[in-house]
Amino acid sequence: MSTEDTSEHAGTRLGWSVAAAGTVTAVFALSNAPTPLYVRWQDEWGFSSGTLTVIFAAYIAGLITTLSVAGRIADRHGRRVVLVPGVLLAVLSSVLFLLARDVVWLLVARLLAGIAVGAAVTAGMAAVVDLAPTHSRHRASLLSSASMVFGAGLGPLVSGLLAQVLDRPQSTVFVIMTAVTSAGAILALLLPLTRPAPTPRRRWQFPSPPPEHRHEVAWGIATFAPGITATSFVLSLGPSVLREAIGVTNSFAAGAIACAMFLAATGVQFALSRLATRTHLLLSSVAAVVGMVLLGLTVTVLPSLVVLAVAALLAGVAQGLGQLAGLTLIATRIPIARRAESNAALNIAGYIPAAALPIATGYLADAWGLPSAVLTFAGVLGLTAVVALVVVRAHTSGHPAVVAPEPVAAERSEQ
Repeated sequence: MSTEDTSEHAGTRLGWSVAAAGTVTAVFALSNAPTPLYVRWQDEWGFSSGTLTVIFAAYIAGLITTLSVAGRIADRHGRRVVLVPGVLLAVLSSVLFLLARDVVWLLVARLLAGIAVGAAVTAGMAAVVDLAPTHSRHRASLLSSASMVFGAGLGPLVSGLLAQVLDRPQSTVFVIMTAVTSAGAILALLLPLTRPAPTPRRRWQFPSPPPEHRHEVAWGIATFAPGITATSFVLSLGPSVLREAIGVTNSFAAGAIACAMFLAATGVQFALSRLATRTHLLLSSVAAVVGMVLLGLTVTVLPSLVVLAVAALLAGVAQGLGQLAGLTLIATRIPIARRAESNAALNIAGYIPAAALPIATGYLADAWGLPSAVLTFAGVLGLTAVVALVVVRAHTSGHPAVVAPEPVAAERSEQ
């Protein structure tokens, strides 16, 4: 049966779309749950800021590797063959975090979490759109994006709260994460995802959108990449800035800031969902620029928890709006047969700098000290966001895809 079958009740379709979003939320809850525990592990096991960012980067290495192949597999063979194994790997990652005793355990667990997230952002987020009623593409892209950032904020909030009230929170946090990801795996197994219609076999190449729509996805990348790089910094080195630059050692503060950041990313998408996609693109860049200015002030003349928190909130806004813009363009402009691959391209382009810049900053912090390293990071990322703002504004003026995106033409969907 076609996923576009109009005889199927729209409410049922929407319910399955929400269930698919639940699998994405479960995986992303795990992805950021370790954030408030990094400083604790660093004290117990004695590793440097550079090593800390490498642990974080193991996740992104697994993610990017998966994105490079998972999108095309999901488009050709169906969402299920990518999504179900991915969520099961999230369960295994949760168990490894539960049992972790040194840095090697953390590296392997983060690598598997990255693979799971790669499956979620290709097959899972595409499934959210595929399962939604045909007339609800815009709402489905909003739901898909919000499920990601909501899960990303939920994990560190739970983890930070438990880290504050328990002497040894690791076991409790990852028992909960194992239960959450197991529930996500059950949902993934139940989703009514069927095999797609046969398509011509294509040789492997790096994920990319259809040539006629590459410029539209590039606009999303230009704003999504600085936003997700900013949030990656908060997740990896934010606790170190709290402790070393501001003098706050409260584990809950680190988790609460991360959670608030992603709640801002979620809330701003709903609050501004009726604005044009071009406005989302431009506001994303503005938020990234202002956030980096505040981050620089935090490690120089205004070492304040409030200033850091506002910088993190703006990082969330930048990611949320950039991500929403990119996913909306994919959902409304790109046919179903290339949708997961286009999701992969968007995320690869965002996560590469999200890995590289925080890693470089971690090692610069070991060599130069944290304030100088963070100031350098803020300057580089802020300048990048300024360039994106100018270029995207110039190239999208009056373009129909970002003023009033048209739905993709009638698709031949998964059969």
